[in-house]
Amino acid sequence: MLAKTLSYGLYGIDGFPVLVEADVSNGLPSCEIVGLGDTAIKESKERLKAGIKNSGLEYPTNKITINLAPADRKKEGTLFDLAMAMALLSATGQVKLNEQYIFIGELSLGGQIRAVNGILPILISARNAGYKKVIIPEKNAKEAGFISGMDIYAVKTLKQVVDFINGYLVLQTIKGSTFDEALKDDENYQNDFANVKGQASAKRALEIAAAGGHNVLMIGPPGSGKTMLAKCFPSILPDLTFEEALEITKIHSVVGQLDINKGIVTKRPFRTPHHTASQISITGGGNHAKPGEISLAHNGVLFLDEMPEYSRQTLETLRQPLEDGKITVSRANITVTYPANFMLIASMNPCPCGHYGSKTGECRCTPAQIHRYLSKLSGPLMDRIDLHVEVDSVTFSDLNDKANEESSASIKERVNKARKIQLERFNSPNHFSNAQMNHAQTKKYCTLSKDCEDLLEMAFNNLNLSARAYDRILKVARTIADLEGELCILPQHIAEAIQYRSLDRKYWV
Repeated sequence: MLAKTLSYGLYGIDGFPVLVEADVSNGLPSCEIVGLGDTAIKESKERLKAGIKNSGLEYPTNKITINLAPADRKKEGTLFDLAMAMALLSATGQVKLNEQYIFIGELSLGGQIRAVNGILPILISARNAGYKKVIIPEKNAKEAGFISGMDIYAVKTLKQVVDFINGYLVLQTIKGSTFDEALKDDENYQNDFANVKGQASAKRALEIAAAGGHNVLMIGPPGSGKTMLAKCFPSILPDLTFEEALEITKIHSVVGQLDINKGIVTKRPFRTPHHTASQISITGGGNHAKPGEISLAHNGVLFLDEMPEYSRQTLETLRQPLEDGKITVSRANITVTYPANFMLIASMNPCPCGHYGSKTGECRCTPAQIHRYLSKLSGPLMDRIDLHVEVDSVTFSDLNDKANEESSASIKERVNKARKIQLERFNSPNHFSNAQMNHAQTKKYCTLSKDCEDLLEMAFNNLNLSARAYDRILKVARTIADLEGELCILPQHIAEAIQYRSLDRKYWV
């Protein structure tokens, strides 16, 4: 007898429907699973047999063939266990499938339904495709609660699913969760700018970066506080919108890094890969073309401490994602495009010893050593960094100053106001900051007066800036104007934005 059920697979961070067909026919007892499944799917035959028997149900002693359609599309993971079990039970007459349900879940040997990765992107794709009823593992219920417009049932065991489908058990749909409730349960940040003495110029640059989503490079001697500033940076990032949180959660759910007790990401990611990390781990890839660090940092921050210590090849792969906000991972059997719209916060020393140009330390490096050290950062990569900030050593008087520094909460309040202006300006679910403006939007929202044009022209010629650097200056100036609540970009905004390009001339030109 032939029976069919429906499940969902994952392709990148999107779901696709999978028709599960089970045929039970006369012949020697066996079980074959076809449909281009990976090893986890091939091994599911043993989980099916034990799980069905230990649930008090009958496992057929016939020839069993299970097909996952479309058969020409690669399928991975344990998502399909529950759907295969229900198809097999339907083929043997133990279950009557009168309605169309999507079944998702891993089956244990004892008949329990275990949590799986990628529930959120699967449910979003299924809802967009018009499906209304889904059965998922109970441990994925928190994550699924943020999806509206569907009847979602959470179950613990296979027997519970069978009784529900046969009408012997009544299950309630998952009660929806709200994003505001999730934000209330969020914990505070450990690092605060109130604990950072001095470095007013660096704090100002980071405030601008947070408000407009800009990239920052901090350059200064060891011990000047670059890493501390970067660790405090998440505490002033603007609050997540629900649309941004869903995008982040989809990626973290697929990778398996989502906290199932929260169900949704409520803070902007802050990823800090070590300089020994491989290129694939940062950009994404591997046998299954999984997301890398730059995708896990989507709508958040990628922090590269001591940037020149990373391999030149790895750094150069960041150029295209920094420009486009996405990355395409191509492998022999799969090509996937992942979002990668992150803020790059990087730090570095000005030379191998760290004291080149310092007011307090003496540099002992030769010109050749300095050139070799700085040459790891190419001009095109530097062009994609909006703010270049020189961070000098903190003096004793700065550290001993008893005055209170401005707290992160106070800075974040200004950042949120500026980001609100940008959200209202663009009025788009996929456009959140000034740094994301395309050429047409830059031309529309960054109009300059004659004084601003003259000032920018002088800087362009004197600093030998590129067209991309010109574009970055306009976007940073727009953010500075937003922080001050100005409708138009003024000369002082252009002047401040230009000063953050001074390292182009000093180090790399």
